Amino acid sequence: MNRYWTLSDKPVGAWPDAETFVLREEPIPKPGPGQALTRTIYVSLDPYQWGYKRRGVEPRGAPCHARTVSQVVESHIEGLVEGDLVFNTNGWSAYGLMGEGVARPSYMVPRKLDPALGRISWAVGVLGMLGLTAYAGMILQGDPKAGETAVVSAASGGVGQIAGQLAKLRGARVVGIAGREEKCRFVVKELGYDACVSHLSPTFADDLRAACPDGVDVYFENVGGAVFDAVLPLFNPGARMTICGLIAHYGDAAGVDGRAELMKRGEAIFAARGVTVKDLFVGDFVADHHDTFLREMAGWVGDGKVRYLEDMREGLETVPAAFGDMLRGGNFGKMLVRVGDDPTL
Repeated sequence: MNRYWTLSDKPVGAWPDAETFVLREEPIPKPGPGQALTRTIYVSLDPYQWGYKRRGVEPRGAPCHARTVSQVVESHIEGLVEGDLVFNTNGWSAYGLMGEGVARPSYMVPRKLDPALGRISWAVGVLGMLGLTAYAGMILQGDPKAGETAVVSAASGGVGQIAGQLAKLRGARVVGIAGREEKCRFVVKELGYDACVSHLSPTFADDLRAACPDGVDVYFENVGGAVFDAVLPLFNPGARMTICGLIAHYGDAAGVDGRAELMKRGEAIFAARGVTVKDLFVGDFVADHHDTFLREMAGWVGDGKVRYLEDMREGLETVPAAFGDMLRGGNFGKMLVRVGDDPTL
């Protein structure tokens, strides 16, 4: 039998709780022509998935969406054989199909993995869409220059920890924003940020200003809310802001546009100082940049120029709790769950 988590019949609220998801069982699916059956090893948990659920993108009764690392059990796809390791989108499920006729976001293209490039779990992290998100937002949109100041919110999270290190590779001074003090210490001591301030501090805005004496040239936005408000007055003329995520607003009431609210609050400063604001959707960069990104990032990780921390939970049963923990900022590093044996360990 296949076990998987799906949305319950309860209306989706502002934030998930113990009754939001239900664990179900059904026979393991059989692959048809042009399809492969795969066994899930790692499930990626990311803030955007809550947006999918709140907007009704996921069909009721279907496994909750997620990017996954899996192993081929049976294949009718040319070039894939039993035992191969793949990146795909099995979701919160122990097994899943990939290939012809299997629904997935168009830009999340399944691919065979090469364990020689690094840990296979990294295919949903630093060597996958998450890494490409950081690369596209910081390198291609933010374009930090040597001597500039780049600020990254949620700096110890999956995307943030990579984005800041990429800015360092460009020669920028990098300031992180994180929560607990242990996260701030990690960001500075392990990732090489020049400074990190806690948004939990009662003097957060003043702390951030002190950490950015020359203002802010690039801002990688993952949070919104009060964090954005603290960064806003520090923008230099010609600054660039990339909106990767707005996790503080994912629980906003229906009909409230968090991004529009931010733009309204920042309108005067954006106009006066010529600040460029860009939205970041990783799907826009897959076709033209994925292969270059993967080659460059694999080299940086292999050389130790980019470090990467995972927050690994164990067991399919833990997925909803881990997901909620991640949304509340309880993760330390990229959140994922190991739901099956990893043959490379």
